Amino acid sequence: MGHIRDLPASAAEIPAKVKNEDWARLGVNVAANFEPLYVIPRSKKKVVKALSEALAKADELILATDEDREGESIAWHLTEVLKPKVSVKRMVFHEITNEAIQDAIKNCRAIDDKLVQAQETRRVLDRLVGYTISPLLWKKIAPGLSAGRVQSAAVHLLVEREEERRRFRSGAYWDLKATLEAHGGTFTAQLTALGGVRLATGKDFDEATGQIPKGKKVLLLSEAQAKDLARRLKAGDWLVTDVSERDQTRTPAPPFTTSTLQQEANRKLGLSAQQTMRTAQRLYERGLITYMRTDSVHLSEQALRTIRQRVTDQYGPKFLSRTPRQYRTQAKGAQEAHEAIRPAGARMPTADELGLTGQEYGLYNLIWKRTIATQMADAQLRLTTVQITVDNAEFRAAGKRVLFPGFFRVYIEGADDPSAALDDQETLLPPLAAGEQVRCKALEPVRHDTKPPARYTDATLVKALESEGIGRPSTYATIISTIEERGYVRKAGKQLIPTFTAFAVNCLLERHFPDLVDTNFTAQMEQVLDEIAEGGQAGGPYLHTFYLGDKGLEQQVKVKEKEIDPRAIHALVLDEAGARVRVGRYGAYLEQERDGELLRVSLPDDMPPADLVESEIKRLLSEKQSGPTPLGHDPASGEPIFVLQGPYGPYVQRGENGNGEGKSKPQRVSLPKGISPDSVTLENAIALLNLPRTLGKHPESGEPVEAGIGRFGPYVRHNGEYRSLAAGDDVLTITLERALALLAKEKGRQRTELLRELGAHPDDGEPVGLYDGRYGPFVKHGKVNASLPKGMAADQVTLESALALLEKKAAAKPRRKKSANAK
Repeated sequence: MGHIRDLPASAAEIPAKVKNEDWARLGVNVAANFEPLYVIPRSKKKVVKALSEALAKADELILATDEDREGESIAWHLTEVLKPKVSVKRMVFHEITNEAIQDAIKNCRAIDDKLVQAQETRRVLDRLVGYTISPLLWKKIAPGLSAGRVQSAAVHLLVEREEERRRFRSGAYWDLKATLEAHGGTFTAQLTALGGVRLATGKDFDEATGQIPKGKKVLLLSEAQAKDLARRLKAGDWLVTDVSERDQTRTPAPPFTTSTLQQEANRKLGLSAQQTMRTAQRLYERGLITYMRTDSVHLSEQALRTIRQRVTDQYGPKFLSRTPRQYRTQAKGAQEAHEAIRPAGARMPTADELGLTGQEYGLYNLIWKRTIATQMADAQLRLTTVQITVDNAEFRAAGKRVLFPGFFRVYIEGADDPSAALDDQETLLPPLAAGEQVRCKALEPVRHDTKPPARYTDATLVKALESEGIGRPSTYATIISTIEERGYVRKAGKQLIPTFTAFAVNCLLERHFPDLVDTNFTAQMEQVLDEIAEGGQAGGPYLHTFYLGDKGLEQQVKVKEKEIDPRAIHALVLDEAGARVRVGRYGAYLEQERDGELLRVSLPDDMPPADLVESEIKRLLSEKQSGPTPLGHDPASGEPIFVLQGPYGPYVQRGENGNGEGKSKPQRVSLPKGISPDSVTLENAIALLNLPRTLGKHPESGEPVEAGIGRFGPYVRHNGEYRSLAAGDDVLTITLERALALLAKEKGRQRTELLRELGAHPDDGEPVGLYDGRYGPFVKHGKVNASLPKGMAADQVTLESALALLEKKAAAKPRRKKSANAK
């Protein structure tokens, strides 16, 4: 159920007795040593009532919340709200098994006040930053924006990487790939040097210019030179000049922590950090894995015995490590739980033995394999390098052979680069020796282009947050989901692409509140919170210095509110084009001054900032000033056909925009999903604009069946009955037969589909469901429906987030309709 009380989330939750206090909106009484104002949300009142009634009949209260800081805080809040008159014990455990629970009951303790104070300080600190900076963003940039102690530092990392991509200039280089034959086998070799000079590779280029710096002693081949060289060398004598071998030992990776589990699940299973944590939570609650919020890599003695027995039984004694392998935790500020994430219990069955399916199968299998691998023997590899010369050119071939697979039999840690070869794949070379000749079967010139720094994924951002000391294991998933929900980042595949809004907010914070986006400063704050948890210092004095000190946040905001000129805050300054990108009430727009006039053009929501290059800037501004260039002209009417970008996405248009009275509005049709503006031909555009089209007559009614595009996307219709096209259907090519099949489905007016039940509502026990409707996904309880906010995907919705959405919707006052004769 999470927290049963928290700081007020809205003005409606503020108690009447303090509503008029000047600190009430903040939810923290700064003058009273930062005393927090705790309220019980409406969604948790039934839970509190049920607990109170149960406690009235009990002779003992055992607080069995999670064993981390958050769990300790929840336990404290329970005692504060329930006010028990019976004995109270704090019970902690890291796996839900009979043995673990019985042991925990025997070893109860008191609530750790230091952990509680650390969590409360963290919560107050986050509120002070969010509620003090966010209103400034509303005034200086656009309404609805927010800042946060941790989220702003995370956004800064994303913006920095996108800026690196914007500055990046690609360079091209050529080399040769030889396919060689010897001893009945073939292998490949790469050109590495010519005339004793090393061939240029990607690492030799300056990312800012796309050129090789002057004075660097490398050889850069052009396409023509590479092709000439290939023709000259192919028929030459290819001689092996050196063969070297070295053995390599690979040891298994440590067992999973929260961070490494999120990284591997993203790489190998494609799960977001939030999906990983939700799935892990279910596995933990079912008693299948140990507690999933931890930065420890320690394994208990019992776990080690179980793992080693499973290795022996399943793979044989030769695959067992000689001695038990234990790992040391190296994460900054390591705390939370005290054991790595592993299968729970004394048996550790496989995912197949448990009968798991879907994401639970994939994640448990990943945890099981990683855990088992920790106690397996090292893998033994032999790496071979062969040097081959022909004329004045030097080639190199590399081979790899697995001498003993060891833990490779079970698990190989994934790579972020999806095209990278996994380490368990062998690259075998023929048995070559120095002095022997090999035959060249093919010699191919190969072009390479240097690549910009990769955008962050869930996996690499979690890794960066951990290495920088930003946040803690329990917060990584929340950080990523928060910046998505707030519109600071969008996902394209696995890539996390910062938006122009993120750039604008980062610009303001970087200039005027640099500490809030400084990863070192954020990491130092985390260390202070860890010290409070360990009893090293008190929370009150730290909060006083941070917020009320001479350079405290409150004073900074008062000064900056007067100083900051909104016109000086840009998402991007495009000096090469003499333009700016700003963010306003309706999104991002490009502006440039031309001949004393200010040109403004809206930018698509899904445009990556790094893709706004000079040629695209010129095109957008030119179209705005002189009008867009038509795709062609309609042969029937002679009117121009355009492909345009609007606030709701791309569309095609027939005719010019009307100016003045008497001119009709041009016809427009949105592009169906999956069709990019660049791929639209004149023929496609005219076909879309000529919709709806008649497919034929219905065999029963004799009335026409049509296909078209409406407000809610592509459809087929007959006699006023509409059906949306399914994935894979094309409005321009759909047949009468397929349309009849769609029309035969979903009889009646019901257009919503239950995606999944989220659980029972705490107030009445009635189900809370997640539905897909004609306007998109929404949550429903009784007669209350609440749409998902922009940026929240359907698979991210939990019962707790649904209750918050429903409560917000229920609390909103319905708009009063104006009467027909109202003046």
